[in-house]
Amino acid sequence: MKKVAFCFDLDGTVTSQEILPLISKEIGLHEEINLLTQITLKGLIPFQTSFKLRVKLLSQISITRVKNIVSGVALQQSIKEFIQNNSDDCYIVTGNLDVWVGDLITNELGCKYFSSEAEYEGDKLIDLKHILEKRSAISSLRDEYETIVTIGDSMNDCSMFELGDIGIAYGGVHEPVESLKKMSDYVVYDEQALSVLLNNLLP
Repeated sequence: MKKVAFCFDLDGTVTSQEILPLISKEIGLHEEINLLTQITLKGLIPFQTSFKLRVKLLSQISITRVKNIVSGVALQQSIKEFIQNNSDDCYIVTGNLDVWVGDLITNELGCKYFSSEAEYEGDKLIDLKHILEKRSAISSLRDEYETIVTIGDSMNDCSMFELGDIGIAYGGVHEPVESLKKMSDYVVYDEQALSVLLNNLLP
């Protein structure tokens, strides 16, 4: 059995920007998508409901165009370096779509990931095949690792914090939601401080 796994939320944790609002600027729906994203982060509407609606609104953009937009998203540099240096035991756990963020994770971070899955034809998004329940990602790693560290900021991260062993609420981009902070062993607001903490948790 391996010692420690590190499971990171993607948007607003590893990235310095929320990805869906960034994509929405392409079709003039930034205000609407941003509002949906903010109320979802706060837990005012369920992630699955919000995500279905946001994907429906954004599905008119080609997958290739979305990948190009996502490839330019800013990453938290210290966190990126930690993941790259420990890629065998780092995982991205994101509700975002595989066809949109898979290349970013593979090319920039080099680690494995759990994500929602899309149904598509050619370059067009057709529907959602599967929306990730973050709890299931942690469950699938439970038999492989002695300790699972979870890092996130939103209501959607609560389920993975429930099953993890050490929870870190990270407020480098957003204020973490109160319910997540209450479940956390650490609350960190600085990228460098998070990097130090993560390195201290290495076996």
